[in-house]
Amino acid sequence: MSVVIVGGNECMVRQYKDLCGAYNCKAKVYPKMAKGLTDIGSPDLLILFTGTVSHKMIRCALNVAGDCTRIARSHSSSISALKGILDEHIG
Repeated sequence: MSVVIVGGNECMVRQYKDLCGAYNCKAKVYPKMAKGLTDIGSPDLLILFTGTVSHKMIRCALNVAGDCTRIARSHSSSISALKGILDEHIG
């Protein structure tokens, strides 16, 4: 399963990827705007950490994501928030 995380803290990118790996997911993490987020593709799950990301970046990510992509939003960008989202959507 592929996961794209938009937002979050730059210093926690490795931890986000490690946690997703524990759920057998490949993760791409975009803590800040990069190249207009054109290389997102169509992930199975798009996670938006709304507390640490701009409205422009959220709109860009939603426009690029595919139609069959599930979207999860969280105001908190903590590891426990990510774990809760992964538990809910992956199991």
